[in-house]
Parts: sequence; structure tokens; C-alpha cells
Amino acid sequence: MNSSTLTDARLELIAAARHFYQQGWMVGTAGNLSVRLPDGSFWITASGKSKGELAPSDFVRIYPDGRVEKAADNSKPSAETAIHQAIYNLFPEAASCYHIHSVEANLVSHFAQADVLPLPPLEMLKGLGVWEENPNCVMPVFANHLQVKRIADEIKERFSVTPPQVPALLIRNHGVTVWAPSPTEARNYIELVEYIFRYMVAAHRVGMR
Repeated sequence: MNSSTLTDARLELIAAARHFYQQGWMVGTAGNLSVRLPDGSFWITASGKSKGELAPSDFVRIYPDGRVEKAADNSKPSAETAIHQAIYNLFPEAASCYHIHSVEANLVSHFAQADVLPLPPLEMLKGLGVWEENPNCVMPVFANHLQVKRIADEIKERFSVTPPQVPALLIRNHGVTVWAPSPTEARNYIELVEYIFRYMVAAHRVGMR
């Protein structure tokens, strides 16, 4: 695979990160995006980089065996790389994984019932693959641990037994993660779940349940 192909794989992530930054979903250096390559390795945003100003050099390559390719500027991969690795191992069809921190994602995590968040039966769920009339759908919710590997291990343990209904998960008081067959679809999924979250917050505000 030539260097231009590897660079191209990052361009859509750069555009998505800039868009999410402008929405207030990746403030400061928060959040992380990745894209999987045909050989099973993946690019992930480097730690400590502003998501509104990313360049192709602001990504670190992770190989299927966990090996980290040394970056020219010694950048480190996102602290949440273990979650991306877990998602790619669990879902072979996933080619991109996006994680953002929005106000609404954190608010709705408090609406969770035990370890799931009931989702309203909105039309938007079709965009996440739920093609049912008045679906009874939930999003998995995980505790936010300081050690990210612990979160990743809990994701692997639960999803190995109970696959999620939608390609998304919520980490309490932290943010939402989605995965998809392409970066374009992952961006769409983020926008869809954020619409659902905004609806839920608005409904809660006016007393709807």
C-alpha cells in the first residue's frame, strides 16, 4: 500500500473532526477517530491534538497485533485506542470508529436504566439499522473508568454475550462511540445519535418520558 493511499484514509477523518469540533462535540483535544485499512491496521488520532486543526501527521498507525508504528514526531496514540481495538476485533465489518464528547451524550447517560439507555422510537433509528415499527431499542451504557483498558474489557465481555441493537455505545459522563463500515457512515451515525440525544434532552425538559 503506497503512502498516498495511507494519507487518503485520513482525509475524511480530518474533515469529520473539523465538523465535530465546530459542533462543540470535540472541544479542546477531546475525542478520537480511527479508520481501518485493508491489512487490518488502523489509523487513530494522536493524543493531545486539537480536532479542529488535524493534519495527516496527527495520526498514529496501530497494527493488528497491537504494535504501534513510531510517529515522526513521537506522537502517542489516543488514550482510548484500546476501545477502538475492541470494536474492530468484535465487529469485522467495522472500518471506522468515532468517539466524541457532547453535552447531550453526558446528560442522557443519566437517563440510563442500569446498563442500557432506552431510545425513543424515532424515525432516525432507521439510519442506525433499526427497521421496525415502534421499536423497543436500547443503547448499551458503560461505566467510565480511569483505566481505559477496563472499559474496553467490559465492552468485549458484554458484547461477546449480548450484541448491541445499534452500532453505538455510551460511556457514562464521558461520550458516545459509534462504528460503521466506512468513515462516511460513521459520521452519519454520530449525527443521528446526537439528534436522538438532543430530542431526549428536550423531551425531558418539557416533562415527556
